[in-house]
Amino acid sequence: MANGVHVEKVTATSSGLDESQGAIRAMLSKDKTAYRITANDYSQHWDDKGVSHETDEVRRARADAYAELTGQYYDISTDVYEHAWGESFHFCRFARGESFAQAIARHEHYLAACIGIRRNMQVLDVGCGVGGPAREMVTFTGCRVTGLNISEYQLKHARAYGERNGLSHRLDFVQGDFMKMPFPDASFDAVYSVEATVHAPSLRRVYSEIHRVLKPGGRFGIYEWVMTDAFDNENIDHRRIRLAIEKGYGIAAMVKMSDALAALQESGLELESEYDLAVNEGNLDVAPWYWPMGGDMRHAQTVWDVLSLLKKNRYGAMVTARLLGLLETVGIAPAGIKRTVDSMGEGADALVTGGKQGLFTPMYLMVGRKPYV
Repeated sequence: MANGVHVEKVTATSSGLDESQGAIRAMLSKDKTAYRITANDYSQHWDDKGVSHETDEVRRARADAYAELTGQYYDISTDVYEHAWGESFHFCRFARGESFAQAIARHEHYLAACIGIRRNMQVLDVGCGVGGPAREMVTFTGCRVTGLNISEYQLKHARAYGERNGLSHRLDFVQGDFMKMPFPDASFDAVYSVEATVHAPSLRRVYSEIHRVLKPGGRFGIYEWVMTDAFDNENIDHRRIRLAIEKGYGIAAMVKMSDALAALQESGLELESEYDLAVNEGNLDVAPWYWPMGGDMRHAQTVWDVLSLLKKNRYGAMVTARLLGLLETVGIAPAGIKRTVDSMGEGADALVTGGKQGLFTPMYLMVGRKPYV
């Protein structure tokens, strides 16, 4: 795809993951001209299209350009994610005494349990990022995972991480578009997606593709990013939150929870369960999902959590943005990198605000099964 070619240009000085260089150094080693072009192209999807100028036509145009938009976004943001968040680009719940890394893994294990992943199953990860959840699924269950991703840059990292962990024999990573998956019908025993299909221009269409590649009787489980049904599109403050999330995270057009549920039901999958894991029923969680970005140190479970917050919260993002801005000014960092980090920081603020107000959730869990007939 054109996106794959574009990534090769952006990362011409990088050949897969080099642990010694770290994410910051990876940002600085990018081809400066290609990065500037990609960052500018991404910004054009949003420039002069703020809340007061947002129309259905503008949103449809972004949805039509979803493949380009998503590819551009991960070209310019992946190293920032790895620097701040780690190898699994998703949120999670937090139990008492649980470190950030443990909570991330438990969130992945729970999804595996919901769809019944077992040893030697052929499993598809839709929108696999750099492969963090895929590696955890393999080590937790002994299954085999194929990761599908539109970003070749992320796939280079996913393959390198798999080799580093000795898991390449159970992992396969494929570059492609999840709206038209490059797999035959009924290829997989189970399919999951972790906070990825929010980039789709139509949830019904991507869920229908998942239905197609699932074997009869197989389950699909997803953590979906959605605005909750408390979101009111006529409320300009609500719209401002939604738009900041979309711009900060490369999303063409996010929908409400009820729309996502309807899309899954219309795809041909039989709904088995659905609920918002961000709702702390029974007070089982000791901290909200957004606390690492909000920076409330009271929720830290370990010393490492405290230290890692320096990269995850808003203050850490501001420090990173200023450092990269200085390096950009003197020509060491590629032009546009500070704008990327600033946009992600504004998106993170909107996530926290949306979470606190109950307007947004990154963990709307749906589980569906493909009927036998």
